[in-house]
Amino acid sequence: MTDRVTLADRIEDLLPQTQCTKCGYAGCRPYAEAIAQGEAGYNQCPPGGAQGVARLAALLGKPVIALNPENGEERPRPLAVIDETLCIGCTLCMQACPVDAIVGAPKLMHTVVAELCTGCDLCVPPCPVDCIDMIPITGERTGWDAWSEAQAGAARERHERRAARLERERAAAHARAAARRMEAAGASATAPSPTAADDEAAKKRAIIQAALERARQKKEALAAQGFGPKNVTHVSPDVQNQIDAAEARRRALTTAAPDPSGGRRSEGSASPNVTGHEPEAGGSRGAGTPGAPGSPADEDR
Repeated sequence: MTDRVTLADRIEDLLPQTQCTKCGYAGCRPYAEAIAQGEAGYNQCPPGGAQGVARLAALLGKPVIALNPENGEERPRPLAVIDETLCIGCTLCMQACPVDAIVGAPKLMHTVVAELCTGCDLCVPPCPVDCIDMIPITGERTGWDAWSEAQAGAARERHERRAARLERERAAAHARAAARRMEAAGASATAPSPTAADDEAAKKRAIIQAALERARQKKEALAAQGFGPKNVTHVSPDVQNQIDAAEARRRALTTAAPDPSGGRRSEGSASPNVTGHEPEAGGSRGAGTPGAPGSPADEDR
């Protein structure tokens, strides 16, 4: 009985190594393993064409069959050509190329190294500006007539080197992420834990802020329905003083909240006059709560 690992190796040696994924697998090696395990047909490789199917049939001792049209059709080998006047340097084509045949840098022009391109088409779909064309370069020659064993071997080697590089980059990224997590865990472990008083104050501030937010939303909803406040003109000094006192108490409760300008709110700052004008005589802003010495309320009494 033929060893399946050895059979997969022998099948892979007969594939053109374009790594185009037209067979339905991630590359030539996965496709070879699927054939060896009886999970895939041996007629699913368009770049190999009819000659490739015949080679695999001879190895497997099976009849020669037609190329499966669902995987594509045999054609002259194309070359990817980038319109460098349209390229925006997004690097998406570089990431898609299975053999590192595209060179460039972020936000700079990219170009294809013609000698390395396998004609796999994988760089075309991710291009956001549609600046890549696949140009046939082998005339009427198709399949293995348009591709050599030396080219297949070089493409296979480049693909394996690329896979090893990507694995190294993934491992390095995972190591950096793990180091950041450990650093964050260490920082949180050494940070002083909040006291019970701090927790209680934070809860109170959160409750107050939530209540203020609910009131604001209700006010906006009423205003949208035409039910806004009507007593906002000709406010008496007494009422204005009460408003100022209430505003001062509100500010004192939320004094821990940061001011939008970057500082902290002042506990004693008065609210703006609701009329939009200065208070009338005898009712200076911030004069105090009703009943305080010197207030108009005392004079009335």
